[in-house]
Amino acid sequence: MSSIQNKQIIFISLLLMSIGLADAQEVCFVPLPGPILENSLLEGQIQVKAEDSEINQDTFAQFKGKVEIDSSQVKIKADEALLNRQTQTLNATGNVSFQDKNITVSSQSVQLNRISNELLIEESFYQLNSVQGHGKAEKISLGATTGINLIESSFTSCPVDDEVWRIQASNIEITPDQSRGVVKHARFYIKDVPVLYLPYFSFPINDQKQSGILYPIPASNSSTGISIEQPVFWNIAPNYDLTFSPRLMTERGLQLKTEFRYLTEQHSGQANIEYLPDDRDLDTDTERYFYRFFHSGQIGKNWRINADINGLSDDNYIVDLGSDYFNRADTHLYKTLGLSYFSQNLDVTAQFRDFEVLGNYPDSYRALPEIRLNYLTPIGLGAEFQINSELAYFENGELDNPTATRFHIAPTVRYPFKNQWSEFLAEATVLHTRYIQENIQDSALAENVSRTLGQVKVYGSLAFERPASWFGTQATQTFEPKVQYLYTSFEDQNNIGLYDTTRLFNDSAGLFRGQEFTGLDRISDNNQITVGMTSRFVDNNNQERFKLSLGQIFYLKDNQVVDASKVDDRSALAAELDWQIGSKWYVHTQAQVSTITDKVERSSLSLEYQLAENKIMQINHRYVRDLSSEKINQVGITASWPLAKNWQWVGRWYHDLKLNRTVESYTGVQYESCCWTVSFVAQRYLSNRFDDNGAQSTDEFESGFNVYFTTRNLLREGLFGYRRPYLLN
Repeated sequence: MSSIQNKQIIFISLLLMSIGLADAQEVCFVPLPGPILENSLLEGQIQVKAEDSEINQDTFAQFKGKVEIDSSQVKIKADEALLNRQTQTLNATGNVSFQDKNITVSSQSVQLNRISNELLIEESFYQLNSVQGHGKAEKISLGATTGINLIESSFTSCPVDDEVWRIQASNIEITPDQSRGVVKHARFYIKDVPVLYLPYFSFPINDQKQSGILYPIPASNSSTGISIEQPVFWNIAPNYDLTFSPRLMTERGLQLKTEFRYLTEQHSGQANIEYLPDDRDLDTDTERYFYRFFHSGQIGKNWRINADINGLSDDNYIVDLGSDYFNRADTHLYKTLGLSYFSQNLDVTAQFRDFEVLGNYPDSYRALPEIRLNYLTPIGLGAEFQINSELAYFENGELDNPTATRFHIAPTVRYPFKNQWSEFLAEATVLHTRYIQENIQDSALAENVSRTLGQVKVYGSLAFERPASWFGTQATQTFEPKVQYLYTSFEDQNNIGLYDTTRLFNDSAGLFRGQEFTGLDRISDNNQITVGMTSRFVDNNNQERFKLSLGQIFYLKDNQVVDASKVDDRSALAAELDWQIGSKWYVHTQAQVSTITDKVERSSLSLEYQLAENKIMQINHRYVRDLSSEKINQVGITASWPLAKNWQWVGRWYHDLKLNRTVESYTGVQYESCCWTVSFVAQRYLSNRFDDNGAQSTDEFESGFNVYFTTRNLLREGLFGYRRPYLLN
């Protein structure tokens, strides 16, 4: 009996998963309590209880009245049961109940042949115990060699008294040693109304990947029109698969999207190709494409290889057709190929870094190649010796721009110390860089440049704590001061080009970074003291209720490196605050305020109210006084709230206060019951299209409307999704 009933359980459980309705079961399904099967019976033993019995030792045993048949895994109840000892058959009739830990079946007749290991159940109603689902069947036949055969059966995951949908099939067959089951003459009903008929289809019956048709993806927006994407999955091998996704767009035509994945013992990767042979929305016959290749693997014990290569046909591909991997605001697509070696003291990385530049943006320099070597070893008495080095060749897509070979090496001796209440670091570094620059005619750059700088850093911090009261509750307050002195010598660097270097912005943590630029083309001279402090309130559950951090740099000498020059003798005061107000309100804010002019240079604020997981309101504000000669002043509101039973609303609105216009508006309504989900989503956002000259539009908007018949996380969709911490994009 054991092998047969296991096949039945596998079939019903996998039928539920195959139609993709398990996501909603946590909301409203309460599993039935399984039968108590603990007993002393061994495998194959049967124990029978009844009010009346008649037993013939050699031919039969008949039981009547409240019959209970127990085994080590199954419990059967019936009005009557007849055990034929000669044919080794058991026939239970009248109000039959068949139970194990996963399923309960009610029927009028159950017949079991213990020789052929076949089970026949007639006029049955089944209910799954561990997952949501139930149905009826006129006849269920299970055999060790024939498998499972259900005649005129049904299935639904809705509650018994509220069947919104169900599947009815004339015949369902599961054959042993086959990976797929077969359904014949299937009808899909919604509230007893037939809406779909399939004469034949198959479904997976194990957890192995199976080839087949996946859920379609419908969408609608002003760029593509109405679109339907139909993924088709091909399981080539256990570690290789391919997905074809034809996508029909009423405004643009037929696009083919492919995704190939592979996995070996030490390597994994994915290749994507998207192709639209003729975009009907463009004036000329234009083919459009996108490709992506990603790989990560290990070679031997210490070597790793990685690749991330992306490309597309035109600047507006992502804006017009969308992407699963890039955002419409992106300006670069990376093309990197790298090889790395890691050991306890030494790591070496060699990579090629290229870019696909979108729009009329300055072409970035490519590192072809870039080799980095880092070495760290203790030298006694708690001190360490470290070497950071790099060799790179930079070239630009513009033929008239300079190219450069750069070699950099930075030996460092440091003494670090750290315990529970203090931290100390003293280090001395020599920074030596050599450049060989070409194509530098009519510029201030030099062909050969050698730059050697000295740098000294001393950092220390302490942590004090004391018992305190936080709004009437016991807590621990900390006070964590820290100070750093940084000195870096000066050399004129105006004869060096900018290849991978841009200015960094400081926050309360970045004040202690010690470098004002990315890359190595500019290293600012420093003679400065950085002071900072953090104070926290931690409750008795070790949960941080409040944190305030402040920091500022005091410049003891003016910078001589032109790109790092400053007007004031101190940096802006950087502040950061996190505050959990009660159990429902949260505040996070960052700000940089000039202590000379008392003006806010940069700030961000987020105020969130969360009553429950699906009851959230969040207000965000971001301000930057000067970002590439532009002022940023934006406010955003995100909310999620239940409207009624099973109905959820999500809304989002972001507004540019400087330009007085909405950047994005997004709203969605979702209905979710125990057995089905439908979502309606509308959205309007900046198109960000590029014109023929590569300039990006800042005035055109696009809108879209989508309907989803599967569970979606509406709160985290859209251009500005909900997230914590609370900073805007």
